[in-house]
Amino acid sequence: MSHVLVIANETVASKRLLDAVRGGTEAGVDLVTVLAPVNAPSGGYVVYEDTRRAAAGRRLGRTLEALHEAGIAAHGLVVDTSPVDAVKDALAQLEPPPDRIVVSTHPEEKSGWLRKHVVDKIREVAGETPVEHIVVDLEAEGGPKNVLVVANETVIGEPLLARIRERARRGPASFLIISPQSDPTQADHPEAERRLRRALTILRADGIDAHGQVAHPDPFTAATQAVEDERIDEIIVSTFAPSKSPWLRRDLIQRLHKATDLPVEHVVLQEEAAVT
Repeated sequence: MSHVLVIANETVASKRLLDAVRGGTEAGVDLVTVLAPVNAPSGGYVVYEDTRRAAAGRRLGRTLEALHEAGIAAHGLVVDTSPVDAVKDALAQLEPPPDRIVVSTHPEEKSGWLRKHVVDKIREVAGETPVEHIVVDLEAEGGPKNVLVVANETVIGEPLLARIRERARRGPASFLIISPQSDPTQADHPEAERRLRRALTILRADGIDAHGQVAHPDPFTAATQAVEDERIDEIIVSTFAPSKSPWLRRDLIQRLHKATDLPVEHVVLQEEAAVT
């Protein structure tokens, strides 16, 4: 029995990957196993894995449905390991063992896996099993954009929530909200976590794909870590007015735009409109 192992996360439901797998049926592929690794980011103190897993699960479900419609026997899992460990475990456990591995990533400029040499490491653990690398440009396919939102005390302010809703209406988008912690000397950050949970609850109730984490206390460091970990297409920064915002006094907006070469939008919450 011919068995193809597919490793992908954000790109798992892409047309490019599905075409590559379906194209292999001409060579007699009998079974496809799809693994969607969900990794914790390198920076961050409270990671909302439930939302990450749910998003990966929805993409995986669409992929399996498309493969079934094409007459291909397929199954898959969302896994809490690195893509390299996922391949290692699959090679040791799957029956029949896969005779081909397909790894799907974003283009190099947007791929955390490629920056971390994941494909090369998978080839090492795969041994003699052939590894095919598929590059997927979700933007060219019209897929959802990834929007990074940087906010702490203003994260549940109506100006930011309204801006996220407007952006979601304008086109498909997934939102990663990072809330830089207020006090780096503390191990727990209950107020930042409470605000973030509330914001996520509000947005998800509106049908918006959003997840988040309490992050490094410096907003510039927190944001650049997120850009390193994730595919990010746009950035929204929410602050108080310039007279109250230490972030603006440190030129956060300009520094982020220069460091990431991404569009950075600034949303202001006036002090009198602040919420808790």
